[in-house]
Parts: sequence; C-alpha cells; structure tokens
Amino acid sequence: MKTKRFYLVSLSISFLIAGVLSFYASSSPDGLEKVASTIGFIDSAKESATASSALADYGVQGITNERLSVGLAGIIGVIVTGLLMYLIIRLLGKKKN
Repeated sequence: MKTKRFYLVSLSISFLIAGVLSFYASSSPDGLEKVASTIGFIDSAKESATASSALADYGVQGITNERLSVGLAGIIGVIVTGLLMYLIIRLLGKKKN
C-alpha cells in the first residue's frame, strides 16, 4: 500500500507543478531564442517544423485561455512521459525474464 500511495502523491505533485506552477515559469524558457531577440538576429530564424503541432510554444493549440493552455500542456506532458516510462520499464522487464 505504501508504494501505491507514493505513486499517487508523486503523480499529484507532478500534476500540480506541470498544471499550475508552470504558468509562473520564465516567459523566455528558450535561452537561445532570448539571446537572438536581444542581439537582434531573431528575424533570420527559420520556422520550426513543429511550430504548428498540438503542443507548440508550451501550450495547447486552439485553447485561447493562456493559463488553461499552459496548464493543460503540462498535464499532457506528465501523462505522456509517464506512459512512455511505464512502457519502457515493462519492455525492459520482459527482456530480463
């Protein structure tokens, strides 16, 4: 039971950080982009191939409320990362047996 509780608490904290506190993170999370803007060569940058993806620019495309968009993107990121880790652990566990 302690293991289950640990996972639930860890998941809750992850959702809190990703879904709520992430909105208060740096407004310039990409240091290279900030430097390019400060120095003045940001206009020569090419558009990223992922710029139109569903989670581009730390938000969910189509959601106009910025807080909700950023929080939802964080929660989706936690879920996707958790599922990937679960699958990797399961696959590695099967190879050992």
